[in-house]
Amino acid sequence: MNELIVILDFGSQYTQVIARRIRECNVYSVILRYDTPAAEIAALHPQGLILSGGPASVYAKDAPLPDRAIFNLGLPLLGICYGLQVIGSFLGGKVEKGTKREFGKGTLVVKDSFCPLFANLPEVLQVWNSHGDKLTVLPEGFKSIAVTENSDYAVLENHDRKIFGLQFHPEVAHTPQGREIIANFVHNVCGCGKNWTMHKYIDQAVTAIRSQVGTERVILGLSGGVDSSVAAALLHRAIGDQLTCIFVNNGLLRGREADVVREVFSRHFKIRLQYEEASKLFLNRLKGVKDPERKRKIIGRTFIEVFQAATKRAGKARFLAQGTLYPDIIESVPIAGNPAAMIKSHHNVGGLPKKMKFELVEPLKCLFKDEVRELGLELGLPREIVLRQPFPGPGLAVRILGEVTPKRCEILRAADSIVVEEMKTSGWYYKIWQSFAVLLPVKSVGVMGDERTYDFTIALRAVESQDGMTADWVKLPYDLLERVSSRIINEVKGVNRVVFDITSKPPGTIEWE
Repeated sequence: MNELIVILDFGSQYTQVIARRIRECNVYSVILRYDTPAAEIAALHPQGLILSGGPASVYAKDAPLPDRAIFNLGLPLLGICYGLQVIGSFLGGKVEKGTKREFGKGTLVVKDSFCPLFANLPEVLQVWNSHGDKLTVLPEGFKSIAVTENSDYAVLENHDRKIFGLQFHPEVAHTPQGREIIANFVHNVCGCGKNWTMHKYIDQAVTAIRSQVGTERVILGLSGGVDSSVAAALLHRAIGDQLTCIFVNNGLLRGREADVVREVFSRHFKIRLQYEEASKLFLNRLKGVKDPERKRKIIGRTFIEVFQAATKRAGKARFLAQGTLYPDIIESVPIAGNPAAMIKSHHNVGGLPKKMKFELVEPLKCLFKDEVRELGLELGLPREIVLRQPFPGPGLAVRILGEVTPKRCEILRAADSIVVEEMKTSGWYYKIWQSFAVLLPVKSVGVMGDERTYDFTIALRAVESQDGMTADWVKLPYDLLERVSSRIINEVKGVNRVVFDITSKPPGTIEWE
C-alpha cells in the first residue's frame, strides 16, 4: 500500500505544484477540496496533511475554511501561506491585514535550526512570498522558527503536535531550496519512505484495469500523442487483445506520423490497431473555411462521426479508454479571485462517452504529465513518442491561418518536418515545451536565383512553459534559426520567407489559432 500525503486545496494556483513536489519525493499525494470532512480524510489513512495557499482572507465573511476536526486527527500538518493563517486562526492566534504586502522574492532567516523542516539547510534562505495578510498573534503552544523583513512569524512550529506553518511558498521554483523543505516534512516529519515509483505503479494499474474490465473489450482513440500512447501501452500490458486502438488519419497530421504510429503499436507492440483513412473527408469539409472556431468545430464533429462508425466496425465493446490526466479531474475551488479557476478544462474526445454509451477507463487519471512520460519509458515506448512536444488536437489546421487545403498542408508538413529535425539535431527539441512552424496566408516578393518569386511566409514558434497556461518565447541560437530558415526556403516549394515569433503568452497564445 502506498504511503499518502493529502493536500487540502484552498484555491491556490500552486496546489498542483505542491502535489508534484511530494511525488518527486517518491511519495503519493492527492488533492481534496478544502472542506473535505475529517472523517473522509482519516479513511484514506494518510501519513500527513498539507493546507494549500489561496487568494482569500481567513477573517473574511465567506472565507473557505476546513473541517475543524482535521486538527484532531493527530496527523503531521503543514500550512502554506493561507494554510498557515488557517492554522493560526483556528488554534487561537490572530491574522490581520498587513501594513505592507509581501510579493516576490524575500529573505528568510531561520532562528531555530533544530526545526526538522530546515534540517541540513542554511540559516538564510531565499523564498517566494505572495500574501497581504499576516499572523500577528501566535497560537498557544507554537513558536516562531523563522522571520522575514515583514513578518516575525514567517515559520511556525508546534513540536509536540507536529504542526507547522510557512508564510512563503516552498513549492515554487522561486524558492530554490523549497523542495528540500517539502522533502523534510514528508520524510523527516511524516516518516514516509520512497515507495511511489512508476515500476510499482504499473503493477497497481494493471491490477486495477483487470479488476474494472474483466473479460470485456476496450476501445481507445489513439492519436499518437503522449497521453493516448502511454494509455494504450499500459492497457495492452493489462488486457492484451481485449484492447482495440482506433487511429484516425484526418489529413492534418505531421510528416510520417501515421507511419510511426502503425510501426510502433501494430508491428512492434502487436496491439490490435484499426487504421481509419479519412483525410479526404476532413479536407473536403474544411474547403473554403477560414474562421478558426469553425475549423475546430468541423474537425471535432467529423472526428466523432468517423470514430463512431469505426467503433461499430471494431465490434462490440463495453469500455472506452481515455488518456485523462490528474490535472484534468481536479476541480477548481469555487472561490472569488481564484486564479486556478481560470485554468481551462480538459478536452475529452468530443462528447463520445454520452453519445456512444461506453463506460470509461482512465488508467492515467492519477498521474501528472511528467509522470506519464516516465511511465511510457518504463513501458518501453520509444523516446520519439514519450518525449514528443504537445501537438494540438485539430492538428495542422490551427497552424494554417486561413483556408486549409491539401497543398497548404503539404507545404506546412514539409516545413514543420525541417523544424523538428533541426531542433532534435541541435538538442533543443527536448529542452523546451514546444517548437513548430505556422503557415501564414501572406505572400511576399522574393528573389531566388535570377527569378522573382511571390510565395508564402512561414513563422517559427518556440516557447518555454511548465503547463501551457503561460509561456515565454525561447531565444534560440542565431545559427540554428539560420539553418532552419535556409532549409525551409531551399527545400519547401512555395515558401520564400521565414519569420520568428517573439510573442509571450500572455498577451499572445502558444498556437496562432
